Amino acid sequence: MAEFFLELFSEEIPARMQARAADDLARLISNSFMAQILVQYARPQVFYGPRRIAYGIEVASVAPGATTVTRGPRIGAPDQAIQGFIRKNEASEGELREAEGFWVLERVNPPIPAIDLIKTSIPNILKRFPWPKSMRWGGSSNFTWVRPLRRIVCLLDGAVVPFSLADGADDGHGLASGNLTEGHRFHAPDAFEVSSVADWKSKLADRHVLVDAADRKRAIAAAIAALAAEQHCTVVDDPGLLDEVAGLVERPVPLLGRIAAEHMDLPPEVMQVSMRVNQRYFALRTADNKAAPWFAFVSNIAADDGGKTIIAGNERVLRARFSDARHFWDLDRKALLESRVPSLAHVTFQAKLGTQGERVTRLKRLADIIAPHVGAPGAMAERAAELAKADLVSGMVGEFPELQGVMGSYYALHDGEPIEVADAIREHYAPRGPNEAAPSAPVSVAVALADKLDQLVGFFAIGEKPTGAGDPYALRRAALGIIRIIRENGLRLSLLTLIDDAGHGFHHHGMHPVPPKEILEFLADRLRVQLRAEGARHDVLTAVFATGADDDIVRLLARASAVAELLGTEDGTNLLTAYRRAANILRIEDRKDGPHTGPTDPALSREPAEIALDHALAGMHDLDRQLAAEDYAGAMTAMAGLRAPLDAFFTDVTVNAPDTDLRRNRLRLLHRVRATMDRVADFSRIEG
Repeated sequence: MAEFFLELFSEEIPARMQARAADDLARLISNSFMAQILVQYARPQVFYGPRRIAYGIEVASVAPGATTVTRGPRIGAPDQAIQGFIRKNEASEGELREAEGFWVLERVNPPIPAIDLIKTSIPNILKRFPWPKSMRWGGSSNFTWVRPLRRIVCLLDGAVVPFSLADGADDGHGLASGNLTEGHRFHAPDAFEVSSVADWKSKLADRHVLVDAADRKRAIAAAIAALAAEQHCTVVDDPGLLDEVAGLVERPVPLLGRIAAEHMDLPPEVMQVSMRVNQRYFALRTADNKAAPWFAFVSNIAADDGGKTIIAGNERVLRARFSDARHFWDLDRKALLESRVPSLAHVTFQAKLGTQGERVTRLKRLADIIAPHVGAPGAMAERAAELAKADLVSGMVGEFPELQGVMGSYYALHDGEPIEVADAIREHYAPRGPNEAAPSAPVSVAVALADKLDQLVGFFAIGEKPTGAGDPYALRRAALGIIRIIRENGLRLSLLTLIDDAGHGFHHHGMHPVPPKEILEFLADRLRVQLRAEGARHDVLTAVFATGADDDIVRLLARASAVAELLGTEDGTNLLTAYRRAANILRIEDRKDGPHTGPTDPALSREPAEIALDHALAGMHDLDRQLAAEDYAGAMTAMAGLRAPLDAFFTDVTVNAPDTDLRRNRLRLLHRVRATMDRVADFSRIEG
């Protein structure tokens, strides 16, 4: 066994590209040559950071030889076909032999040293590396990289694998493989030799570089949390920012700066977003969850003065940033939020769906329709919908789009709007992900549902539906938002009716929205995804939904839960088995002379077991009333009562009796069993 190690050392790689680049490197190596020399159970080590991506793995020193047999034309085929086969495989006629009526080419490929595979493959990988953006630098070489590539370490068992990126007249920027890399840009910039992955990691650690991204993230998180704790504060959780900062520094040196008192009256969201977007600073909170007068940041240098100069410089920069934010904050509040609504007529929502002004008109109407169903005052829901998008034309949201909704809420309160309206403006985008709470206040719920239903119906109407390739308008997220709002608030809503209501808002555009049932099916599919993520029986939901029984999510889930509970019992398990047996028999016999529908003839019931099953089915007359009344416990008890007579029927009765009339009557009885159970759920869709 030997260790293969590759490090690509360059100028600073954008943080957002590093992880993907490391994955691409591992994929390209695996697809190129790794399968030939991979040691069983070996797992690659992949590293990425500001100035390097690297890959290491245990491999065989030699790729074993192999014999390949390629079948060619048939014996007696035209000479032209045979010559074409020879040319394609760069063979000669003497290498062909006959086998089972064909010409075949058999070649013995000798063992190949791993070093030969590596030195021929790596240059090709580097020349076609899929960076989102690449650049050329210096000279006239055609070789490109995300930033100037400075060094290539390529080792096999500690020895350099020699190759160059030069290609004819193209000097490849003079880049060739070696065993030299560099440490921290400022603390240890000199080149040094490495001989293995472990040696590389150890020597870089001595030279102030943490090569593992996960180690850098842990170090940053722990250090800024400790600094915050010294001030009795906590750090606002921000995984995305942590990932980015870990990609900006090789040696994380967390520091704490102070926010000037004059800026502490800015909304905390404004402070946090300004710090995050402009400076990559972490926001802090006090024990009572208010904005703290501190910020955390990470330096790439351990300064001799303990960071005092760096802190002072960053505090000065932040004062300037917050002064800009204050300008927008003060300027926006000089105009009423309501006065911004007409400007939305000049803001495009989507080219085929009109302007944000037209959308606001639809949202007002739809929120008013939804309001009584969720316990919200219609006038208040309509007012919130009218103002919900107004902050899109404010200075602050123009500078920080992440604050849409948030700023509208602040401006609404400043204008004296009711707190319910302000909260609805803030919350109508929620939930934007699994970690964001769904709205619960009635007015917020009405506007949030209106916003998401309008989004779904509109984009479906213009054919912009999600596909396996992408979901550019976040319609899956909108659907999951609708589902969460309904589930978490226990809302009893007819979704088909609301979808239809939303569709009416597009008629003046000359559009013809898709049938509401198509969007309901899309919502049901998202609900199944959510249930699967929760570990619940999503197949049962599919079975219940297939009956076309309901568009009330709460009732649908209650019914599915009752069916799942029944299936978890011995009666339910056996009942499902019997259902499948009945369905299989009917599927076969219906092809012969079916379908076997219609009532059974009591006069043809001879066996006690079929008479008992007939009586049991007749006793299910109350099933529809129980389902309509949401008496699912009673309905499932009734269903469980079919288990014993069905078991007896299949034990004691021959369905395919010689007597044709008797056979058809028994098949009709099985059809009644299937039809009765299908009133509760389509049990053919139950998995397992």
